[in-house]
Amino acid sequence: MTAGRELAGQGLGVTLIEADPVSVGGISRTVERGGFRFDIGGHRFFTKAHEVQRIWKEILGEDFLERPRKSRILYRGKFFAYPLEPWDALVKLGPMAACQCVTSWLVAQARPIQPEESYRDWVSNRFGRRLFETFFQTYTEKVWGLKCEDISADWAAQRIRNLSLVTALTDAFLRPTTASAKSLIRTFHYPRLGPGQLWERAAAQIRERGGSIHMGRTVRRIEREGMRVTHVAGTSADGSWSEAGGAFISTIPLRDLIEGMSPAAPDEVLRAAGCLRYRDFLTVCLIVEHPQLFDDTWLYVHDPAVRVGRVQNFKNWSPDLVPDASKTSLGMEYFCFEGDGLWNAADEDLAALAESEARSIGLIPADTRVFHAEVVRMPKAYPVYDKAYAHSVRVVREWLKTFENLMPAGRNGLHRYNNQDHSMLTGLSAARSLAQGTDEDVWTVNSDAEYLEEHAKNRPHSANT
Repeated sequence: MTAGRELAGQGLGVTLIEADPVSVGGISRTVERGGFRFDIGGHRFFTKAHEVQRIWKEILGEDFLERPRKSRILYRGKFFAYPLEPWDALVKLGPMAACQCVTSWLVAQARPIQPEESYRDWVSNRFGRRLFETFFQTYTEKVWGLKCEDISADWAAQRIRNLSLVTALTDAFLRPTTASAKSLIRTFHYPRLGPGQLWERAAAQIRERGGSIHMGRTVRRIEREGMRVTHVAGTSADGSWSEAGGAFISTIPLRDLIEGMSPAAPDEVLRAAGCLRYRDFLTVCLIVEHPQLFDDTWLYVHDPAVRVGRVQNFKNWSPDLVPDASKTSLGMEYFCFEGDGLWNAADEDLAALAESEARSIGLIPADTRVFHAEVVRMPKAYPVYDKAYAHSVRVVREWLKTFENLMPAGRNGLHRYNNQDHSMLTGLSAARSLAQGTDEDVWTVNSDAEYLEEHAKNRPHSANT
């Protein structure tokens, strides 16, 4: 969407192919049912990339709200403030457990795990083994469906790169205006009607500038002559379709892109792509007859007794997501694999599960009625960072770099578990590289300004931000 808007703004002919039959925006779309709107996962709008911030404000104007953040962790029946508040954690863990956490951290500083290969190693080295087991392990294993020792340390290094026990304590005590890690920010921007409002307006602008958007079309085949793509083809509710073009930007899953090549990709590249895995996601939106259930924007559920991993309180993201002030809507989020028992469960069974778990962890009082439930499934929501992924991505990336007119972008296009701002930057980079012939390497784009500066010093290509 960002690339299409950029190219249409330059007066170029743009055609977007969207698999969803109704909504643009992918995982950043907003679902609307009976006037109630809900986000697919909860999307904070926070970035250090000035160009992305400009685009957000340009599109949304006064509908770009600044919202307070309140989030907590549910662990062993108690709610812990997140970001960390030391006295809150001390009181709720108890002095003995708190002392064990400090001791564990000191041991980690004296004898860090080397080599640092897994998520468990990375977090334990910065927080100690006891804090890792308390506040990281259960939730992370819910998200990925993998043991923490089987998750690459790359994921932690990318997602919580600047966060450690020291920075968490510093931010908790000093409360700086700008937290030192993204995980610690206490306010964020958010569209009044959810993130889909941004992309619906972007789609309107693309059409106003002469571009076209075809909904409900799934790409099945990428036709090429040598290392030049000629057209893409696929299926829709109306049958088969084909679209030619001079240049292509792909945000479809990297595995699907390679497996859809015609003629086929080399065997080594096909094998590498086949090793890439994805974690899927579903949310059950419960509309509850209660004006205010709790103050949090979202909750992390570390309790292994329930399957829900995270809970969104949509009214606290934006009051306009809930049209009836006497009601509250909760997003009960479940992580799964497409085709497993949870994914294939009937909507009514998922609704019953979500309501039961919300009541069991104390979010919905016993005398409060759930008015309605809505289920949304999101396939391939998260590229998996297992220990084999880095090699597979490297093999695929090097082959794709030899194409003359094809560039991947976005979360699934690059097989990178990134934020929305990074996806937008990769779309801009791909659009400019193809339209203007600039030598931009979309694989090196990063949204953190500090990292960009480090990257520029050490590599020949720097991201255009």
